[in-house]
Amino acid sequence: MARDLTPGTATRTGRLRVYLGSAPGVGKTYRMLDEARRRQERGADVVVGYIETHGRQHTRRMLEGLEVLPRVHRSYRGAEFEEMDLDAVLARRPSVVLVDELAHTNIPGGRHAKRWQDVEELLAAGIDVITTVNIQHLESLNDVVRKITGIPQRETVPDEVVRRADQIELVDMAPQALRRRMAHGNVYKAEKVDAALSNYFRVGNLTALRELALLWVAGRVDEGLRDYRADHRIDRVWETRERVVVALTGGPEGETIIRRAARIADRTAGGDLLAVHVSRSDGLAGASSGALAQQRQLVEALGGSYHVVVGDDVPTALLAFARAHDATQLVLGTSRRGRISRFLTGPGTGQTTVDASEDIDVHMVTHEFTGRGKLPSLGRRHSKRRTIAGFASGLIVPALLTAVLSQFHARLNLTTEALIFQLGVVAVALLGGAVSAVVAAVIASVLLNYFFIPPVHTLTIDETNNIVALLVFATVALTVSTVVDHAGKLTSRAARATAEAETLSTLAGSVLRGADALPALLEKSRTAFGMDSVALLDSLTGETIARSDGSGDSPAGEVTEVAVGERSVLLLTGRRLPAADQRVLTAFAAHVAAALERDRLAVVAAEVEPIKAADRMRTALLAAVSHDLRTPLAAARASVGSLRSPDVEFSPEDQAELLATADESLVKLTRLVDNLLDMSRLQAGALTLHLAPTSLEEMLVRAMDSLSDPQAPIQPLDLDTAPAVLADPPLLERVLANVITNALRHNAPGAPVLVTASHHADLVEVRVIDRGPGIAPEDRDRVFLPFQRLGDTDNTTGVGLGLALSRGLAEAMGGSLEVEDTPGGGTTMLLTLPAVSEPQTVEPGTARPERSAVQ
Repeated sequence: MARDLTPGTATRTGRLRVYLGSAPGVGKTYRMLDEARRRQERGADVVVGYIETHGRQHTRRMLEGLEVLPRVHRSYRGAEFEEMDLDAVLARRPSVVLVDELAHTNIPGGRHAKRWQDVEELLAAGIDVITTVNIQHLESLNDVVRKITGIPQRETVPDEVVRRADQIELVDMAPQALRRRMAHGNVYKAEKVDAALSNYFRVGNLTALRELALLWVAGRVDEGLRDYRADHRIDRVWETRERVVVALTGGPEGETIIRRAARIADRTAGGDLLAVHVSRSDGLAGASSGALAQQRQLVEALGGSYHVVVGDDVPTALLAFARAHDATQLVLGTSRRGRISRFLTGPGTGQTTVDASEDIDVHMVTHEFTGRGKLPSLGRRHSKRRTIAGFASGLIVPALLTAVLSQFHARLNLTTEALIFQLGVVAVALLGGAVSAVVAAVIASVLLNYFFIPPVHTLTIDETNNIVALLVFATVALTVSTVVDHAGKLTSRAARATAEAETLSTLAGSVLRGADALPALLEKSRTAFGMDSVALLDSLTGETIARSDGSGDSPAGEVTEVAVGERSVLLLTGRRLPAADQRVLTAFAAHVAAALERDRLAVVAAEVEPIKAADRMRTALLAAVSHDLRTPLAAARASVGSLRSPDVEFSPEDQAELLATADESLVKLTRLVDNLLDMSRLQAGALTLHLAPTSLEEMLVRAMDSLSDPQAPIQPLDLDTAPAVLADPPLLERVLANVITNALRHNAPGAPVLVTASHHADLVEVRVIDRGPGIAPEDRDRVFLPFQRLGDTDNTTGVGLGLALSRGLAEAMGGSLEVEDTPGGGTTMLLTLPAVSEPQTVEPGTARPERSAVQ
């Protein structure tokens, strides 16, 4: 935010206070005026630079007693607009100025395109500013709000402008309370309430906007707290908000500790649950991917988030993740290892984490699998630390056994002593592998000879039997250590094979599930092999088909390439893959090829579907028109035939009636043929459009003239103020006529059909409202199907193409046609069309003076 002072113009930078609204109508302007009154009572010089009351009486009354600066008038495209007079505010130089609607776009002619830029200048001049803005106008949330409400916000303000305000106060209201305010006329005029309640101000929309506002403000509070701690060099975790991290191994105890962690997080309001799995960087071997997938689903079902980090030192990775997320508590399951395993391998992850946790509370959750683990794997790939420990044990264990057995030498024979040494060698093999066992066997042979084989304390052996015994001992020790090491390698291979099978099973399931299988496969391959990035390329063109990148900026590493089908290649960048991993990578490539083929077949199926739909349409047309074409033709032919008959003399009244019947039948026939032709063109994609700026008011007049009853009760509202829409005029006329005819057919007797229009950013919404019986939710899609007439038992009144054709024409013009409930009973047909965007004539960088329909 530009707060630099110009020399000589101000002694300080102004302070900014923002009232942030969760939705329009919650009372931001009212709260701002209330604050202005309090400051004025305390003696502050407060003026109103710009306030928009939207005709609300309570807001207007709050202006009484406050100095309101005159506004500047600007002409734009033949109309007069009022804007804040920035120069007048600067000349008046109050201590506090009120500026409503921070995200507003200024009318061209002033110094700045946006009102927030005016506020920047006021702050730089040393004037305090109090302003308002709605959450939907924040730039970072623009796309989110559009997805929720379906209405894009053209007027936005950069988040940084609001974020760096000196004070941000959230103005909030429950959705039900806001809707009651709307219904009582405290927000919009009475004629706009029904449309607003059924569109933007739905309970779901308001609830989502409210949550966005609360989360955004909470995030700003967290930022402020982190800045304070950084400025004051506070490294310890402050327990202002409970964040519980649960460590997942993929073991069977996962669900137990997840539920326990969720209960801990739920004990405090706003507690966060974060699950984290530490994946080793050495590839596939590790946790069950299937179990982790199930545990991830459970975490997300309980309202938590799931994370994966890569690290070989699990306690360090866990604590680094917890501190990075300002976690207050860390939940781990107690070890599944038994006592012997813990004795041989030392303290596990849990104890090491507790020792290094400092100010993070660590919960060790017991479960039914505690202590049920197996002995450590007999030959798995050893870490450097374990290799050193194994070699040291090969030196120490024989010496230790010699010292102990020397105390009982008189009571033991040579055979017993040799077996005890043999047991020690096996223990060393379990801990350190074959190399450590060989060291232990050689040292044990020397010590056995020197201390226990006569003559003792010499390396000489007198008896042949003792020589044989010593040789057998050495041979058995070496053989056993080799067997133990080999068994360990087989166990490691079996565990790896199991992990590979589980991983490939998960991949197969993702392919079978279909949706977004290819991105999921690439992400899985990246994380499974511990790579920096994975890309699928077209081998002929070099074009990237899909890609998955890890977080962070890692340096370029080894590139592994594997073919995928005939014309694609999979590139993995990162560490060098061993041969075993490359074998599994080939299986990954096969699954990627299957996903590509599935996507290709889906495209082919999508191309075939319109042809099938056209065939179904032709069949339905033939079945329907056999009756509906014959009826008006028969009536017209009978009328004309009667008039031409020389056998009957008709009175003038009878002749007029027969001519009217013929004319009405031919009009029905013409309308039916037109509908059939247009529906056929829509299905074939051959409908030619001539889009042009079109007046809704003029199109409604034409549509009413084309109705069979021109005196039908139709009440237009706000059509004259709605902007022109981009549409094909004859087609739009037919859409309006069909929709209005449908509303008249089902409307309550004596009640008018209301036709209203409203403007939301770059869209215009036309609502055709009736007070009939309404349409059940399960039938709303059926009304837009061809040859469907809800409530009719036959097709004597038509083939039911009106609404189906209307929706097709609306979508062809870039719009839509939907069904809504009318508040108080009835059906509302919502026709949405793009508003006309006129070419810009202002200087570059100046924004258009568009205003959102919800301020």
